[in-house]
Amino acid sequence: MRTILLITSGLLLLGIFSLPIGYYTFLRIAVTLTTVVVIVNEYKGSIDAWTIILGIIAILFNPIFPIYFNSKSAWLIIDLAVATTFIIKSLKIKK
Repeated sequence: MRTILLITSGLLLLGIFSLPIGYYTFLRIAVTLTTVVVIVNEYKGSIDAWTIILGIIAILFNPIFPIYFNSKSAWLIIDLAVATTFIIKSLKIKK
């Protein structure tokens, strides 16, 4: 899990740059899959703060019903926040 979270964090940090639209579609899919995999893998029968945070991230990045913002700067902040969240989560995962 730690490796998946760190790789996805790197992908989010790459999203800061101006890249083709195909990359952002790929990024949506990668972030959504990562959050769903982590939620399923770490669910222990009760909903905790991490489940809620990751669920919100999955909804925000979902490729089926995409959420659009009018400015790149909004996504820049979101990408940085989610990358930071994934890094923190990866550090909290026990080996």
